[in-house]
This record gives sequence, structure tokens and C-alpha cells, in this order.
Amino acid sequence: MQRWKLMSLSAAAAMALAACSSTPSSTPAAPATGNTAPAMNASANDKTLQAYHWDLERAEDQSGRALPAFTALAPKKVLRLGFSGDAKTAHRVSIGNLCNVMGAGYQLDGDKISITNPIGTMMACEPPLMQLEQAVSAQITRAESLRITQDNNAPRLTLQFNDGSRWLLKSVPTNETKYGGAGETMFYEVGPQTKPCNHGVAKGVQCLQVRELRYDSNGRKTVAGDWQHFYGNIEGYQHEPGYSNVLRVKRYTIANPPADASRYAYVLDMTVETAKAP
Repeated sequence: MQRWKLMSLSAAAAMALAACSSTPSSTPAAPATGNTAPAMNASANDKTLQAYHWDLERAEDQSGRALPAFTALAPKKVLRLGFSGDAKTAHRVSIGNLCNVMGAGYQLDGDKISITNPIGTMMACEPPLMQLEQAVSAQITRAESLRITQDNNAPRLTLQFNDGSRWLLKSVPTNETKYGGAGETMFYEVGPQTKPCNHGVAKGVQCLQVRELRYDSNGRKTVAGDWQHFYGNIEGYQHEPGYSNVLRVKRYTIANPPADASRYAYVLDMTVETAKAP
């Protein structure tokens, strides 16, 4: 089985990753369903853009006819946009669920948007996915305006292009929006084998074996805790027996967890190192 892994990042690189860790538009008169509220004012656009991921549901030409080239691989591959940036950092849009990791700069001026300089990694994939990526890369810089509306209390985005076409995108809350705050960056080493563990009413389950790692100002890695059972799961991480991993995760505090559940939610941010057990 083919395996894509990021192998043996240096400790200094891991520290740099820790420092930058966080992880991916509407048009005029966009069709909508349900109870649709008026468009949000322009000053709220950027805040709303950054509070959600935006998944492409439909692409249309200027006459409203479907453009299937952008959704041909759905539901397996759905284009996702994510927006970030503030007064101190550059505004960036991530373009996800393609062959390569892609990103571009963006600027807002009222309901006008410009997306510039898309760049990405250079991995080759299956032809249909490569074709989708090339189409998206060519189209994204043609964006000229957006419109955000509320549909049954969920924001929807229409992104209008200068050729008259548009993308209709649904919102998916980011983890920061979902959990009500920024997560804490943690590093964990995950052992190669799970072990039986009991927790509450759960009996005879298998738990990951983890220990916390920390990095000093010089990028030196130290072990900060003993091996222990990890109850629950790390969202986005799939353990493969026989391999140990160093993971960068985001830990979010859950406001009102069930009585028998953890008060934290863990989300995989990056696999930093992978090694096969001897």
C-alpha cells in the first residue's frame, strides 16, 4: 500500500511549525433556499469568511447553467476554501481538497475581492484531480466580488468571477468557531501499538499510547510526560499499528462536556515525524 508520510522534520523545524500553527463567497442575486436573510454588511465579510470553511456546492456560468468541471469529483473531492489574516499578518486563502496544497493572497474592499499569486506544491496526481486543480487555479484569480447571506442561520457564500460565472459555497465552522476559542498547540508522541484500557462504561477498548513532548527555544525536543493511555480520539488521525508518530495537535476546551467525557477535543494539525517500530 502506498504511504505518504512527512519524515523526520528537525526539531528546529518543528518549533517553527509550533510558532505558526493555527489546517480550507457569494454573488449578487445568488439563488438560495429556505429562509434567506439580507446580505451581511461589508464590514462583517472578512470576519465571517475567516470563521468558516467554504465547500463548493455548485458552479454556474453567467446564465445559471452548471459548470460540472469544478464539481466532477464530488462527493469524494469537494473544493474547500479557507480564509485567514489580520492587521498584522497577510491575508491568505487556502485552496484545499485538490492534488496539491495551494494558497493565494486576497484583499477585500467592501463586496469586492481580489485573489492573487496562487502557489502550491508540485506533486503529481491522477489526471482527473490534476485537471480539477488546473481549472481551479486558473479560475480563482478571476474572482471580483462576493456576497454572504444567511440560509436557515447558516452563512452561504457566492463568489462572482469577471467572466460572469460564480461559485456557490456552503459554510462549515472552523474549530475555533465550533469550540468558541483558539486551541492550544500540543506535541504528542504516539507509540506503535495500542493497549487494552477501561474508561467509564467502556470496557476492553484499545487506547493509543502517548506521551507529551516539548521544544525549548533552541528547538531541542524533550519528553515532558510518561507513556499513558489516551482516552478518546484525535480528530483527523488514523493510527497504523507498527508505526510511531510525533503529532502536532490543537487542543480545544469544550464548554459543557458530558459528565463521562473529556473536557478537551483534540484535532490533528500535522504529523511531524513517522518511524517504523523495530
